[in-house]
Amino acid sequence: MENKKRLSKALAAAGIASRRAAEELIFEGRIKVNGQVVKVPQTLIDWEKDTILVDEAPIKGEEKKVYFILNKPHGYICSNTRIGTKKLVVDLFAHLNLRLFTVGRLDRDTTGLLLVTNDGHFTNKVIHPSSNISKEYLVKTSQEITDGHLKTISKGTYIEDTWIKPVRVEKVRKGTLKVVVKEGKKREVRLLVQNAGLEILELSRIRIGGLRLGPIPEGTFRELTETEKREIFQKG
Repeated sequence: MENKKRLSKALAAAGIASRRAAEELIFEGRIKVNGQVVKVPQTLIDWEKDTILVDEAPIKGEEKKVYFILNKPHGYICSNTRIGTKKLVVDLFAHLNLRLFTVGRLDRDTTGLLLVTNDGHFTNKVIHPSSNISKEYLVKTSQEITDGHLKTISKGTYIEDTWIKPVRVEKVRKGTLKVVVKEGKKREVRLLVQNAGLEILELSRIRIGGLRLGPIPEGTFRELTETEKREIFQKG
C-alpha cells in the first residue's frame, strides 16, 4: 500500500493537471488504468506496476517539479486545450518539453503576473480560498477616474450570482487605478471596473500575495526562487 496513490493525486503529481482538473479528466473518461477506463478519482494506482494512459498517451510517473513566473502577454489563453488557432500560454514554454499548466487564469486580454508549473498540489494551495491570497491589478482607462468611479467599484457588483467587493481600490494617476481582490471570479476586475462606467484600455496583474511581478518583460518568464514561492502566501 505504501506505493499506492489515489489516481487524481498521482496525475497531479505527474504534472498532468491540478488535482481538480485531473478529476475532470477522470470523470470525462479520458484516463485508462491497465487498459480500462477509470472514472473514480479515488482509485489506487502504483506507478511501478500499473500502466496509466491520458488520452491514450502513456504517463511515466512523477516529474521534477518546476515553478515559473511569467509576464503573460496579450492574446494568450490559460488553457491546455487548443481551440482553433488561439495561442496558449503553455506555447511559450514548448521548448522545455514539459507538461505544464497555469495556476489559475487570466483572460485573453489581460497581461501580467501568471504562475506556471507542473505541480498540482502547489496549484491547489495557491487557488484554494483557505489560502486567502489577494491579487492586485493595474487598470488603465480611457477616462479620468473620479471619486464616483472609485466609490462604485468599491461597493462591488454581482458576478456569477455572488456579490463581489474588492479589498481595495486606489487611484494612481488621471486614468489609472489599482484594484485588489481575493475571490478570483472569472473576469472579476474587468466587470467591477466596467460596472462603474469606465472603458478599460489595459488590464494587468502585478501581484499575487506578497509576490510582485517586477521587471519581467511581457512574454518572458523565469523560474521562481524558493523565497518567492513563500512570498506568494504572504500578505501583500
